Amino acid sequence: MSNALNEIFANHPNATVDKLIPILQAAQRAEGYLSMETIHAIAAHLRIPSGKVFGVATFYNQFRFEPAGRCRVTACRGTACHVRGGRNVINSIESHLGVRDGETTPDLKYTFETIACLGACALAPVIVVDSKYYGKVTPKKALTIIENQ
Repeated sequence: MSNALNEIFANHPNATVDKLIPILQAAQRAEGYLSMETIHAIAAHLRIPSGKVFGVATFYNQFRFEPAGRCRVTACRGTACHVRGGRNVINSIESHLGVRDGETTPDLKYTFETIACLGACALAPVIVVDSKYYGKVTPKKALTIIENQ
C-alpha cells in the first residue's frame, strides 16, 4: 500500500461506507487512477466487500482504472460541434495519437476523451487540453495545439 493511501486512511480513521466516494476521489488524486490493489485496500479499510467498492467506482465516470496520460485532450461531440465539423476534429486527433476515445497513448503522454457537450457552443468545434479551452478548432489546428503541449 502506498504512503499516499496510508495518509488518506489516516485522515479517515474509523470511516464508514458514507466516506467511500471521498476516499475514492482522494486515492485517485494521489495515484492518478484506481488500481485493483487500491480498491481492495479501500474495501479493507471500510470493512466492506471489494465488489461494493468497485461497483460504486464503476458507476461514476469520474473514476479511472488505468493510468491517465500526462496531457488530457477532450473533444466535444455536442450538436453545435458536430454540425461545425467536430467529427473531423475527433477523427484527426484519434488518427494522430493512435488512440480512440477513452484511451491513453502507450507512452502515457496523452489521454483522449470525448464528451457530450462542453458548454461552449458559440466556439464550436471545441477541444480542451489540460483544462484550457480552444474554440473554432479545425483538424489541423487541433494537432498543432496538441503538439505544442
